[in-house]
Amino acid sequence: MPNDPRHKSHVINDGPDRAPSRAMLKGIGFTDEDLKKPIIGVASTWTETMPCNFHLRHLAEEVKKGIRAAGGTPMEFDTIAISDGVTMGTEGMKASLVSRELIADSIELVCRGHLFDGVVALVGCDKTLPAAVMALLRLDLPGLVLYGGSIAPGRHGGKDITIQNVFEAVGAQAAGRISLATLKEIEDAACPGAGACGGQYTANTMAMATEIVGLGPPGYASIPATDPRKDAATQAAGRLAVELLTKGGPTPRQIVTRKSIENAIAGVAASGGSTNAVLHFMAIASEAGIPLSLEDFDRISAATPLLCDLMPGGRFTAVDLNHAGGVGLVVQRLIAAGKLDGTQRTADGKTWNDHAPLATETPGQEVIRPLSNPIKSTGGLVILRGTLAPGGAVVKMSGHERHQHRGPARVFEREEDAFAAVKAGAIKAGDVVVIRHEGPKGGPGMREMLGVTAALVGQGLGASVALVTDGRFSGATRGLMIGHASPEAALRGPIAAVRDGDTINIDADTRKLDLEVAPEEIAARLKAYQVPPARYKTGVFAKYAALVSSAEFGAVTAPPLQSEGS
Repeated sequence: MPNDPRHKSHVINDGPDRAPSRAMLKGIGFTDEDLKKPIIGVASTWTETMPCNFHLRHLAEEVKKGIRAAGGTPMEFDTIAISDGVTMGTEGMKASLVSRELIADSIELVCRGHLFDGVVALVGCDKTLPAAVMALLRLDLPGLVLYGGSIAPGRHGGKDITIQNVFEAVGAQAAGRISLATLKEIEDAACPGAGACGGQYTANTMAMATEIVGLGPPGYASIPATDPRKDAATQAAGRLAVELLTKGGPTPRQIVTRKSIENAIAGVAASGGSTNAVLHFMAIASEAGIPLSLEDFDRISAATPLLCDLMPGGRFTAVDLNHAGGVGLVVQRLIAAGKLDGTQRTADGKTWNDHAPLATETPGQEVIRPLSNPIKSTGGLVILRGTLAPGGAVVKMSGHERHQHRGPARVFEREEDAFAAVKAGAIKAGDVVVIRHEGPKGGPGMREMLGVTAALVGQGLGASVALVTDGRFSGATRGLMIGHASPEAALRGPIAAVRDGDTINIDADTRKLDLEVAPEEIAARLKAYQVPPARYKTGVFAKYAALVSSAEFGAVTAPPLQSEGS
């Protein structure tokens, strides 16, 4: 990038022929002095549809204060956000993954259209995080991704609870294990204010990974949404954005390297993070032109100890992680173990070798284990392949120790049918619940089916069932939840050939996911298989289904950027 803080905005704001554009901007309060400064776009994903992003309007004002104080001019704009938690279990959830592409596109489009010199993206719920990273990589402007922060835990029965407990309570009530009154108590207590879901679910997983990969300011992601320190940290981030412009970078593509992505994956593995990180980092690597495969996740996870005792598989929330020492302490541990490359740059241009020693561990904390006593010697991400998923499938192993399951398939064509069967008590111990036509194209949109998995836990079946889908699973049963099975049913993948009663064999140790049906029978079934007609004929879902790639490639809708030398 040229060492000119106004490397783009001068084109739109300078000279006699740009008087019309200046006149337009003066109409909303910008001055000549404002327009002579670097222009930084502030992309906000604020919305009133969820707690995760609800406070971002306030944080936008704070980051703009920092930008102005450092000599820049902020211009705020909004984009969309879909709440996974609110839409979970409904047709609306199909919009979630689709929104990742639209958010990335809209941030890119506004920044290109208005020739911003830099960009700061404010994010919260799941898809806003990877979308902002994807947009910054496309633009390659000096910029930052600022995570709104985790919600505080609720309290019920003397224990911390999160939204996960509400989903599990739904299953418990349906099974007669708790009353409607108790369900209402849990519902009322679980979400006490603004912020994203409080465990190491997708939002907190991707926030940690975004900080580690180098696009979020060190120390920022761990600060909870309603923590009094958030405002000052956000103003500091605004000042940093101007500093990056003044110094001429580094830019996102200079920061995000193969090694920094591997660092981020190690952070996901060590924290017991969401399997959605696989989907999103495949997309992020594609945007950066960096080769990445599913086996890279398996390799890194197998070599990385599981250190963080975090929900949904563990005991603590993301707020507890912050109090224990935050992302910096996790990085410190991983560098000491030789599992993270400390020479990789952070968002301020320094390295993790500079920042990690500054992390302070709270005496007596139990959230982040010492290297001498990990929860497990390996991380939580495992990639399976086999006759049921030749393109790969993802299973999260943290939170349970069941590595094998062999049982009869119970096949459902959509999430609602599976959820109804769970509520009706039709799923039995030993079953393998197969939910298909929930993949990127077949859904379309790859719903995340926390309702099904949590309901099974609530009914006491978490430890005795397995689940397989071409969509996504979330939460923690103590069974095996296998998502992203590729190719999906809509592409005539083997999952389309499964019938009720077929035996499915899962072995995480040998990385196998097999349908115990003769290959010639699978081929015959697939040849005769009639793919259901598209659920949406027009509009955004139809457009997405026509363009989206397979989950094994990140479910992206644009051709991948060619890497150097490719």
